[in-house]
Parts: sequence; C-alpha cells; structure tokens
Amino acid sequence: MTRINTNVQSLLSQRILGQQNKSLNTSLERLSTGLRINRGADDPAGLIASENLRSEKASITAAISNAERADQVVNIAEGGLQEINSLLLEVQSLVTQSSNEAGLSTEEKKANQLQIDSILETVDRIASSTSFQGTKLLNGTYDFTISGQNANIESVQVNAAKTAYGENRDVNVLVTQSAQHAGLFLSLDQANIDLNDTNGSFVFEVAGAEGSRQFTFASDTAITDIAKAINTFSDVTGVSAATSGTGIALKSTEYGSDEFVSVKVIEDSDVNVGKATVGVYNLEAKNEDDAEAAVAQTFAALKGSNPIRDSGLDVGAIVNGITATSKGRVVKVTTDHLDTQFQLSETGAQTLGSIGGVNPAFTIDGGGAKFNLGPNVDIINQATLGISNVTVRNLGSLSTGFLDELGSSKGANLENGNLAKAQDIVDSAINQVSSLRGRLGAFQKNTIGSTIRSLGVALENTSAAESSIRDTDFASETAALTRSQILVQSAQQVLSISKAQPQAVLSLLQ
Repeated sequence: MTRINTNVQSLLSQRILGQQNKSLNTSLERLSTGLRINRGADDPAGLIASENLRSEKASITAAISNAERADQVVNIAEGGLQEINSLLLEVQSLVTQSSNEAGLSTEEKKANQLQIDSILETVDRIASSTSFQGTKLLNGTYDFTISGQNANIESVQVNAAKTAYGENRDVNVLVTQSAQHAGLFLSLDQANIDLNDTNGSFVFEVAGAEGSRQFTFASDTAITDIAKAINTFSDVTGVSAATSGTGIALKSTEYGSDEFVSVKVIEDSDVNVGKATVGVYNLEAKNEDDAEAAVAQTFAALKGSNPIRDSGLDVGAIVNGITATSKGRVVKVTTDHLDTQFQLSETGAQTLGSIGGVNPAFTIDGGGAKFNLGPNVDIINQATLGISNVTVRNLGSLSTGFLDELGSSKGANLENGNLAKAQDIVDSAINQVSSLRGRLGAFQKNTIGSTIRSLGVALENTSAAESSIRDTDFASETAALTRSQILVQSAQQVLSISKAQPQAVLSLLQ
C-alpha cells in the first residue's frame, strides 16, 4: 500500500535511529567518564551495591589514617620515655658510685646529688612537655581512672579497657587458691640447742630464692638467737625466721611458686636426737602443733642426704570470668576488652572467695588513650592504651618508695641517705618505664601495624569489588561504541531511503 500522509517506513526508521543514537550516547558517556553506572537508571541494583562499597572504602581509608595517627602519637610518647630511661640509667650509675663511701669525698657526693636533683627536674619536665597537638602524653592524661577500690586490692595498673560510650567497667575478682609462702619448721623440742657434747656444734644450711647461708651454733644457743641470726641474712637468702613454741618457723620473704625454703643438715652428731620431736617439719601451718602433724625427717636422717625443701604457691584468681595468670600475690588478666594487673593484700591473697563480696573489687571509670582503628565506630574496632604518669612522684612503688625520695635532704639522697633503698627505687622506676615502653612497642607492632596491613588489604579488595560493578570495561564498551556508530549510520541511510519512497506516487499522477 502506497501512502503520502503517513510514511510508516520513515517512522520506523526514526524510531530505530533514536534507539541507536541513545545507545551511542550511552557508550560515549561511559567511555568519557570511565564509569559503567553514571545514574540509577543505568543499573539500580549495581548503583546500590557500588555506593555501599564506596562508603566502606571511605571508612577504611579513614581507619588507615586513624591508625597512622595513632602510630605517630605512640612514637612521640616513646621518644619521651626513651630519654627518661637514659636519665634513670644515669641515676643508677650515680647511686652505685656514691655507695663507695671510703673512696668518695664529701664534695664528690654533693656533686653527685646535684646531678640527681637536675635529673629529677628533667624527668618532670619531659613528662610535662611531651605532647601531641597540645595534649600531654606522659603526665597521666591518658592514664585510666578507677574508683571503689577494695582494701584487699593494691597497686592497680590498667593497661587497656574497652568500654561503651558513657559506661564504666566493673572488675570482679574471685580468689580460687590462696597464695602461700614456702615454709619449713625446725623443731628442737626446747628453747635452746641440746648437745650431748657441750664442745660440739650444730651446723645446717638454709637456702631460699635469693641464695643460701650456712649457720653454726654451739650447745645451749637459744632458739631466739638462732632466729635472729637467720634474719640477719634474710636479704641474702630470701628466708625469714620466727620462734614458735620450742621451734623455729622458716618461711620465704615473698609469696609464690618461685619461692622456696630448704634446710640441709651439715653436722648433727652432737644433737640429742633421742627426743621424738626433733626434726624438720613442713610449714604453712604456723605453729608447732600443726607442724608436728607433718613430720618430714629427723636431723640424723637429713645429714648427708638431699636437703628438705618446700615451695610456695601463687594465688589463683578469676577476673570477670577469665582465669587470670598470677605470680605470688600479683594477678594479671589480658583479654581484648580488659588488660590489667594488680596485687592482692596478704589477707586478700589468702582468703578464698569474692573480693568485695557483691561489690566489684574496683571500677574503671574511664580514661586511657582511645583509638578507633576500624571502619566502624563501635567497641569492637576500638583500641585503648593506658599511658601512666611518669613524673618522679609516680616512678617507683609503694613497697620501695618513689623516685622523688632521691632528692636533696630526703631519705634516699646520696649524701647521707639510705643508698640501698635508693637503688631499689631506681630499679623499680627503670622496670616501670621499660614495661611501659614495651607495652607501647607491642601496641605499635601488633595492634597498629597489623591493623594498617589488614585494612590495606581490605581497601584493595573493596576497591576491586566496587570497580567490577561500577567502572567501564573499555574493551567491551569500545566494541559497543563501534557497533552503535555503524548502526546509526545504517539507520540514517535507511531513513533517507524511506523518505524517498513517497516520491514514487508522482509517477502514478502522470
């Protein structure tokens, strides 16, 4: 059928040409932008998936930046601690040098004390000036704060604690095994040594975790004098002595499985062994009656044999449902949500049950340096680090004293103070700073380092996934462009032909 008013073939060609032009424009847009999805109409599901992946990429990139910033903060803190550590080593040298009393003049001791005073001032200055963007790092700003500390909890140190925003963390402690001294009981059945030969002697060796010492006593020596003699060398042996009835209780000066007490009889031929209670007895029971229930060996049996020995026990504890590690009375628990250590009092370490009863042993109210090292803002991706105060008033311990006691006119000064105490304080301070540096190093290496590496891998994989959905495949899109160009040209030629067809009607009118 031939028509003039309606050119159906032209309309068909125009429609197809429009479609080919649209396909050509789409290919040109994708090739010019590099994106397969430029608007929701291109791929609704793909757009949603790619935008979610873009959001994850932004979060991961920010998390990597956070981790790198955390590493910089720790680096600055480590630098300050390193200098403080060097100063403490200098203090250690000065203390040891000053103990050589006969070889030092008064002027030299005064000069050493002036150096100590200068070092103490420098330590405080470093602690107060080490900062990151104005925030002090070593003056306790990033230390954890605790409250409700039970009287049986001593020397609390919180290294890390994760808490939700605005919440506290209660620390509950259950003692499952009491800490014990190592102990033996030396029973003589009377208040002094009874020797058959008044010219003879009783010789035995006492050993402990610190060392050993041999003692020799004559006939009729009182057990009180024996105990005093043993206590004179407690620092050497790590063993103390106390009279109990007609015997002597020997025990380690500290608690724990590393402590021990042993007794070896060197000479006993002169001791009156006819008395049934003469012997060495195991002791954590602290009186003679309990000791007699656990007879070990008589002196005669011990002579020439291996020494009799007893070891202490570490306290056993469960902290917030986690079995803690312990050494002596010191309890430590390390989890991803809580890293803390503390010392139990002697009463607390020997009393089974919950410390504090229904109340927590102590509560962590907050504090610490908090870093968000993951793509999500939640407690799982949070890392906390406690950086304690390292001023001279805080370096040391309650048992040994603190570093400021080495200052002029104080108890551990170098001119006329207690130098043994001074060295104990410096040892404790060095250990404290070294431990803090070790924790910071572990945080950098294991937490920050591994986080940056894992986030880098996650960023690569997420980018690859987002690219596969959204980016243009230039090989296939170039082929599509060429196809569209050819089809457009073809459609244009067909449209030209279809426009010429109605002209054939003129031949019918001639």
